[in-house]
Amino acid sequence: MKRVTGIGGVFFKTKDPEKMKEWYGRHLGFVTDQYGGAFEWRQADDPQKAGFTAWSPFSENSDYFQPSTRDFMFNYRVENLEKLLEVLREEGVEVVGEIQTYDYGKFGWIMDPEGNKVELWEPIDQVFTDYYQGKTMK
Repeated sequence: MKRVTGIGGVFFKTKDPEKMKEWYGRHLGFVTDQYGGAFEWRQADDPQKAGFTAWSPFSENSDYFQPSTRDFMFNYRVENLEKLLEVLREEGVEVVGEIQTYDYGKFGWIMDPEGNKVELWEPIDQVFTDYYQGKTMK
């Protein structure tokens, strides 16, 4: 069973997410929306299929990263979230919360040994392909 297949996103806290998105847009060419931005890439096993990596600044007051006290969180792409979380539980990894399902994929969370919350994402890339056509950073 594959576990992590790639980086799904980089999330970090900031004093002013809107100002941060504007700065990255102006100086580094990031194309952003209310959530941040996305980088489009091609999947190695099927170059016709797009994949996406999210970039998202969060408010410094966000509790989304809890129970971690860190100001960042990594999101990793996975193929079978439910099975992976089952295996990780059996291996003694702390699973946080319940799986959440959206039209763009399933999400689950674990804690690493240093108290960093890690988000695991089983994506539905077609939703992002449709949304970001012509808008993403490459």
